[in-house]
Amino acid sequence: MKKLSYFGLLSIPMCLGQHVSAQTAEQAKSASQQKPNIIFILADDMGYGDVSAYNKDSHIQTRHIDQMAANGVMFTDAHSCSAVSTPTRYGILTGCYNWRSSLKSGVLYGYSRPIIPTTRSTMASMLKANGYTTACIGKWHLGWNWGTKPGHEKPDANALNDEDVDYSKPITNGPADLGFDYFYGFCGSLDMAPYVYIENRQPTTTQIGTVPAGKKPGFWRAGAIGNDFNHQDCLPNLTHRAVDYINRHAQDERPFFLYLPLPAPHTPILPAEAFKGKTGLGDYGDFVLMVDDVVGQVREALRRNAIDSNTIVVFTTDNGCSPAGGIPEMGAKGHHANYIWRGMKADLFDGGHRVPTIVEWGNSAGRGTCTQTVCLNDFYASFAALNHYPLKDNEAEDSYNILPLIRNPHHMPTIREATVHHSIRGEFAIRKGDWKLLCSPSSGGWSYPKPGVDKEAIAQLPPIQLYNMKDDPTESKNVYQEHPEIVSELKDLLQKYIREGRSTPGKAQSNDAVNKWEQIKGIMHDD
Repeated sequence: MKKLSYFGLLSIPMCLGQHVSAQTAEQAKSASQQKPNIIFILADDMGYGDVSAYNKDSHIQTRHIDQMAANGVMFTDAHSCSAVSTPTRYGILTGCYNWRSSLKSGVLYGYSRPIIPTTRSTMASMLKANGYTTACIGKWHLGWNWGTKPGHEKPDANALNDEDVDYSKPITNGPADLGFDYFYGFCGSLDMAPYVYIENRQPTTTQIGTVPAGKKPGFWRAGAIGNDFNHQDCLPNLTHRAVDYINRHAQDERPFFLYLPLPAPHTPILPAEAFKGKTGLGDYGDFVLMVDDVVGQVREALRRNAIDSNTIVVFTTDNGCSPAGGIPEMGAKGHHANYIWRGMKADLFDGGHRVPTIVEWGNSAGRGTCTQTVCLNDFYASFAALNHYPLKDNEAEDSYNILPLIRNPHHMPTIREATVHHSIRGEFAIRKGDWKLLCSPSSGGWSYPKPGVDKEAIAQLPPIQLYNMKDDPTESKNVYQEHPEIVSELKDLLQKYIREGRSTPGKAQSNDAVNKWEQIKGIMHDD
């Protein structure tokens, strides 16, 4: 695709749902040539404070990500919709809160069934319908249907295991069925069997062996592994394929969308030899530095192909740093992976879901820091607005158009009414303006007070938590008793979002799957 200015589209104000007139084939072709390419890089279990642009005291100098921040918009109050992997990916690709799906808590595993119905639009299918070539290279973690051996079929409610799978058969209900023209990657996290690459729908090998569990920090679960799969080589392999994809599609008439969900720095924590010892923080810090190098390779491929000025690059992470990274040990050395935010991956506290988020887009994006609260779900509506595409009522129900913030990080007024947070245990919090209400006495996840572990401490705590994030960003003073009107307002708003099947303006929708919280009863503790 030629290096072309996008000023024509930038000059047109966009509103979700506006009428789009019919185009001729030639007009559509011309418009597609002007549209920017989009690359969405998603790191795995990497903390807000691991990026040196966000943390002046970081012991990890992420120079490539920092360059993105200097050349684009750095969001300081961006959140994944969940504090763990699968739900966040669901939110990014569907623009819909994860808890509306069949997965109400936890994450999927390597043999899990898919949670995105093929009838639901995704970011990829929406962009494909608007003239984009689409690709996903990396960690999927949203389930698919494996091909099975005769007599090993199981009802959809039951996950398969390695004894059921026939690796010579194609998968179904995977990325290639959800809008991606090309897919290369694997099913779950890099520590979840089976360790088998899929290209489009087909496993890349039928020669399957078994691998014993890896030892920390290079931990993975024991299980099936393809003869062409090597854990240590996974991140370099995906990076090479991503760069190759950019090289091959740089001069295409059609713009491309590359979704690049990395398996790092999640376990197994396996930095290459060239990065070992570089940060003084052990393997985790060195693996984060390797992630930064991936970003550098992607940006260099864009520059080398002279398409950097007409490509949107998003860098973000799926949730906060995990305890597997050695949070206390790094903290003792002065590096705080989740910065000042309380908690960690899996939590309702901000350390679980406040994530570094940067958008770089040549001369078409603004420059500077945006302090508005945004959610990763919002990129769906933003890319739709970019294409003058009016969202349907049953599409991206929890996605706001933040394109005005990408163009001008100081844009006013506030775009997002409120943001719902969700923990690994399926517990809720809601943030509106400076106020954040946790519908739980605990962290909802893995930090103290941990549900199911710190039972005595939790029994002595108030049933809900209210924090003013401007005055108390570390969530240290629960002020729910002082502000009953705020508690009531946020409870009512959360219940409205659940009941109406959406949090954006529009016609009420049904959630993909329901359980007791749909009835409103039981999701809140009475105070």
